Amino acid sequence: MALISAGRRILYSKKFLISPPRNIGYIVLLPEIGDVPTKDQPLLKDNLPEFSNVTIENCTAFIAKQALEFESEVKKIERNIESKHVDINKDVLEPLEISSAPFQLTWAISKTLYLGNKTGVPTKTYLPIHERARRARSAKYNNVKIYEAIKKELSEEKNHESELKRVLKKFYIEGKLNGLDLDDKKREIMRQALVKLNTEKQHFKQKIEYQNENFTHTIQNYDNVRDFPEDLLKAVSVDSSNPLKGPWKVTLHPNIYSEVMQYCPDREIRWNLWQALVIRGSGYLEKDKYTGGHLEEIRNKRQEMAELLGYKTFADMSMETKMAGSVEIVKNTINNLLEKAKPAQNEELKNLYEFAIQNGFNYTQLELWDVPYWRKKQELLEYKFNVENYRKYFPYPIVLKGMFKLCENLFGVVIKQRNDVSTWNKDVKFYDVLDSQSSAPVAGFYVDPYREKENEFQNRNTKGFMVAIQNKSSIRNVIPLASLIFNFEPPSNGKPSSLGINEVYSLFHRFGLTLQHLLTRTSYEEVSGVSNIEWDMVEVCGHVLTHFLSNENVMKSISSHLETGDKLPSDLMNQMLQAKKHMAGLDLCRELYYSALDMELYSKGDHWLKIAKNLWPKFINFPLDKNDSHPCSFTQIFTEEWAAAYYSHIWSRMIAADIYGAFEESEGNEQELKNVGKRFRETFLALGGSEHSTEIFRHFRGRDPCPKALLNSLGLNTDN
Repeated sequence: MALISAGRRILYSKKFLISPPRNIGYIVLLPEIGDVPTKDQPLLKDNLPEFSNVTIENCTAFIAKQALEFESEVKKIERNIESKHVDINKDVLEPLEISSAPFQLTWAISKTLYLGNKTGVPTKTYLPIHERARRARSAKYNNVKIYEAIKKELSEEKNHESELKRVLKKFYIEGKLNGLDLDDKKREIMRQALVKLNTEKQHFKQKIEYQNENFTHTIQNYDNVRDFPEDLLKAVSVDSSNPLKGPWKVTLHPNIYSEVMQYCPDREIRWNLWQALVIRGSGYLEKDKYTGGHLEEIRNKRQEMAELLGYKTFADMSMETKMAGSVEIVKNTINNLLEKAKPAQNEELKNLYEFAIQNGFNYTQLELWDVPYWRKKQELLEYKFNVENYRKYFPYPIVLKGMFKLCENLFGVVIKQRNDVSTWNKDVKFYDVLDSQSSAPVAGFYVDPYREKENEFQNRNTKGFMVAIQNKSSIRNVIPLASLIFNFEPPSNGKPSSLGINEVYSLFHRFGLTLQHLLTRTSYEEVSGVSNIEWDMVEVCGHVLTHFLSNENVMKSISSHLETGDKLPSDLMNQMLQAKKHMAGLDLCRELYYSALDMELYSKGDHWLKIAKNLWPKFINFPLDKNDSHPCSFTQIFTEEWAAAYYSHIWSRMIAADIYGAFEESEGNEQELKNVGKRFRETFLALGGSEHSTEIFRHFRGRDPCPKALLNSLGLNTDN
């Protein structure tokens, strides 16, 4: 990934994001382990990973050798460029793709083992593999000779076919953002700025992690935990073998915090948790844990690098790899959505306050720490929505089968399980993907559904992971492979695993992303599947597939009561749909606020506090507490991947809703629905990163995107 994430994520998870920013001009030396001949490599058998014979130690040894071999090949290509007139495809792109394959496969296998063997592969063992592979991959984007050859190729305006041109532009943008156009003096300034940036990011991260880990609130009174779900109660109990006894210790871990705020009736406890969350990084309690200085340095260094590269602001630089294309378009989209979301938020909070008063709330106004609790109460009492009522309707095997059937009908594929495949544990299944008109697989994927043990509540990643094990490559004549890894409850007492409604959504979302990887029809792996897709479009196909869960026929096809076999009743379906729209204005305003905050922080020079104070009342219907320092713990945009890109969460949902609108418009006409599915496969699923997302959307929808469908799906479009 270049400085603003020009590369593409291979591993999808909010918790664990691959492709951190590349270093410029320096390397970190790691021990090279094991000189293992490539011909003895035990990683593949019949073109599939031999997981049962692979260990993380194998991967550690092979990644060292393969990374060195690839870096040597990059140097060889560089010498060829210097010594002769090169054919950019045959002499540069093809050898890069062929020589990078071994270490990228080892890297992907390592990720799969790390995520799939949840207790056997510690993070400290995997991270050196990840770092070595990441550094090797960056070599092809940081080579000046390769960059200049590709830049020259583009300048000659040859009649390249569109996919090859897209590959060349990817290398060009990566090189440009890595500073390869700069002279030696400016490149050294860039290097120093990046070193400083990484140092500040590390300090910021460490201080927030310290505060997350060191805050606890002890609850002594059982009345304050009596409504906690069973797994939450067990997670916070000091004695997990007797969770009803207490005391109970609450932390700021997201899974813990969010659920305690929804179920704890004690307002003082909720306030204490809330204020602990929003003052992280403020320095109010511990001066040496103040992150504001690091925040400003991170902003300054990113701005400095953007200016060196010829951009007005870091936010403008970020738009280089986004579908939105400009800061102005992002801000206009935010404002257009806010026009509908803000009035809805006003009405929602008014109704919530009236509900709270009717049910025992005796204060003059709701506060931010009251909203989650009373919102949950309203869901339970007015909408009758209780997530526990749904799990018994969604046995994992039925959901998986129904999801596969839906995709087969929509996209003209056949998904078949194959049993003679090596896996990393007994529960993992492998599936071939075939075209409905062909007997040869076009792709394959693994599914690892269950958590191995009774993992701690706070460590559960309900959204799961998708690892792109192998990209499609015509040059190497290989098909796409992927692994899907979840933490679903395993079968017990002779009954199949059953999924909660949020887990059903997670399964559909991850499989939507996987389809884009598997059904690609590109030739170059650089633009295959999810590679090279604009950052604000990466999650779109996942969101599109989850939209089908709003269709009652689809929900019936994936449901079967564990005891009676009954399909999900219409009343539960309606309750679920209504609950998804509950407080949608409030939620959207909050996401719009953080998107606007991120964009302002990276497009203006004002102090962070001034920016936050100016934006807050525009989006949020509560006064900004004098101690609230939430930008000081906004790790997503300061230490993670979302700098000047946080809006991507909303943007991808907006695009997905618009895409799904085409399916809705065809509802009731089976042939037309299949035509839309075929068109979706031939555009978003087939083209991947080989065309700009704007053009792909136009191919599919025949026009530019519109926010109307997103607002409709949230029940916020009052014009309808």
